[in-house]
Amino acid sequence: MKDTYRHKGLRIKLVETIRSKGIRDENVLETIGKIPRHLFMDSGFITFSYQDQAFPIGEGQTISQPYTVAFQTQLLEIKPHDRILEIGTGSGYQTAVLLELGASVFTIERQRKLFLKAQENLSMLGYKPQFFYGDGYQGKPTYGPFDKILVTAGADDIPVLLKAQLKVSGIMVIPVGGRISQKMIRIVRRGETDYERTEHGTFAFVPLLKGKED
Repeated sequence: MKDTYRHKGLRIKLVETIRSKGIRDENVLETIGKIPRHLFMDSGFITFSYQDQAFPIGEGQTISQPYTVAFQTQLLEIKPHDRILEIGTGSGYQTAVLLELGASVFTIERQRKLFLKAQENLSMLGYKPQFFYGDGYQGKPTYGPFDKILVTAGADDIPVLLKAQLKVSGIMVIPVGGRISQKMIRIVRRGETDYERTEHGTFAFVPLLKGKED
């Protein structure tokens, strides 16, 4: 599968779509315009790659809607060289967005098939995050603390272990709620035990599950 002029043209339209929905971070918009989303999707969905929709990627998971990817990324306020912990590699598309923005990414996936597929896809495209197959609820304390933490699945509550791995002044973005919908929560760590929490709209994510699966 190649990245053609047609694909690039469709990405231009996608960028304008998510801009019209309120995304204002020009670095995020430019990044969405660069990354060949169709290469992260199963062949049966190639024709839908540049619609602003989520689509299945197997194992009960989805590749997030581009607007949602852009929204979460914008909330993180990413700076070059930020160390980012991503919980839920999924297809690897969000991972690529973070890397394109100049971050160092540590990404965890609990589904082995998705973990292996994302590794293959990202490596093929020249992206080099640090991959981990395991339980996202645990984070990666030996690699922290992190400047930013991004959770790409809906949690019942904010995992205490993840909060502890956030640097002071660091930002976590995580959807929190039930299985049908979640509130997008932004956590800023203000001190050792001081966390500022704000809500940023309602979204729908697959659930954040504990453990790992073969």
